[in-house]
Amino acid sequence: MPILVRSIAFNLLFYLNTFVYLMIALPTFIMPYRAILAVAKSWGRANLVLLRVVAGIDFELRGREKIPQGPIIVAAKHQSAWETFALLSLFDNPLFIVKRELLWLPLFGWLMMKGRMVPVDRGAGSQALVAMTGRASIELADNRQLIIFPEGTRRPAGAEPRYKYGVAQLYAAAGVPCVPIALNSGLFWPRRSIRRLPGTVVVEILDPIAPGFDKDVFFKRLQQEIETATARLIAEAQVKSGR
Repeated sequence: MPILVRSIAFNLLFYLNTFVYLMIALPTFIMPYRAILAVAKSWGRANLVLLRVVAGIDFELRGREKIPQGPIIVAAKHQSAWETFALLSLFDNPLFIVKRELLWLPLFGWLMMKGRMVPVDRGAGSQALVAMTGRASIELADNRQLIIFPEGTRRPAGAEPRYKYGVAQLYAAAGVPCVPIALNSGLFWPRRSIRRLPGTVVVEILDPIAPGFDKDVFFKRLQQEIETATARLIAEAQVKSGR
């Protein structure tokens, strides 16, 4: 079956699957927040099955044993929509830092609020950073794993990185380990494209960065480690696929 046909079929099933899970999630409005997390994790796993069966995209995880127990900051490379659902099931009590506007979406945004996601108002400058850090610290105190995309938005595979300093501010304020994550999802789920290209998305959990480092030292180390590992994963996939 041609890639374009498989891609369209997957996209249709993805949105249908999302709608079904939104309906399944409705009762969680009157349940503890963990209920919506369980539904979200199931939705993510279902999407991975659809990707493998329909679009021919598999998933390989490396280094899961490196994830510490308890509250952590997870700083992940962001190349596509793939990691917004696929990373959920890797953690016991996950939450994301998300654009405030996403919480305004009917049902989807309301469920994100129920799951206690941390919103950030990108237009509010330093005030937004203070508010985000305060809210994130409250959630981390509840033994949660906070997933943040340090670049703030998706970047194409191989593009020049654009890390935001907010991740360093959060790290300094939170006082918990930071787990960097490298991946190559953009090779198979390109941003702003309907095409889903067959292959294996590789996610690599890197060594945790202990709390207590100077913010500038942490920021430089985080970017270097994620970018070095990501470049290696991209090169590895390109050699295997011949792209």
